[in-house]
Amino acid sequence: MRELGMAVVLLLMLSPARAQTPKTAVFDFELVDTSLEGEKSGPQASEQARLRIISDQLRKGLGESGKFEVLDIAPVRAEAHNANLQACGGCDVQFAQKLGADLAITGTVHKVSTLILNMTIFVRNARTGHLITAANADFRSNTDESWARTTSFLLRNRLLAPNYGVPGAQ
Repeated sequence: MRELGMAVVLLLMLSPARAQTPKTAVFDFELVDTSLEGEKSGPQASEQARLRIISDQLRKGLGESGKFEVLDIAPVRAEAHNANLQACGGCDVQFAQKLGADLAITGTVHKVSTLILNMTIFVRNARTGHLITAANADFRSNTDESWARTTSFLLRNRLLAPNYGVPGAQ
């Protein structure tokens, strides 16, 4: 059933009557910190800065690919920052709809410890709210370089990979 739904989404988004580049709302990454460090110290300024950097990196990479029309999320950014996009019951899709997007992309970095992290990027159909795909990777080292390299890997090998199922990447 999911394959049929994805095929319908692909046909709608890639039909000749429609632009080949889906309008895409890429929301800022969120940090899920279950580490002991996070429990003791709370949010770290360096990690908050990295979230902004990788969010911009993802938007730039998708836009420069020519396969996505990346929309400006400024009109809903404050609302999105005040919501937990992974637990708000589809508010990411509602924000994307306000922007006129075809796709809603959100992401998390899960900090398990100071050494072990995981990045996940979710792509949803902004009309239906259905999850199209999720891409994730574990990585080691809580540094600017490790976060950027993981974002680059997921962008190149998942979101822009032609056989990964993201509308527009074909």
